[in-house]
Amino acid sequence: MQNFEDIRSHLAARHALRQNQPFVISVDLQLPEGRIQSIFFADLETEDDRRVLRVSTPVAPLRQLPAEKCLRFNWAQRSGFLAVDDMEGVAFVHLCENRMYGSLTSRELDRLIHELGSLADGLESIVSHGADRV
Repeated sequence: MQNFEDIRSHLAARHALRQNQPFVISVDLQLPEGRIQSIFFADLETEDDRRVLRVSTPVAPLRQLPAEKCLRFNWAQRSGFLAVDDMEGVAFVHLCENRMYGSLTSRELDRLIHELGSLADGLESIVSHGADRV
């Protein structure tokens, strides 16, 4: 996976693309028990002009997750971090991971999608008392 178009081709072969814009793609990950987790992919440029892939998935509205718990989660995580972004005008906590294109293989991207999607869905389930909201 050398660029965002490689990511787009890989995802389109495996998932229905919900959002398909020049620098943003989204898919729905099907999880056990009929649960669905939206996964977003964005092409970003770093400060040193390199391109990276950001994989993110919403967890819950920020108002449902105290900042201290988010920071403790970030400290304990070995992959992925929590960040805040707006979704339809509401501040949402997202589980994110940034990866350099050259280090991504198809297998690693699939593993990352399932790992982040499953983890975010588990967090969402805890915060929303079992509801599947996003």
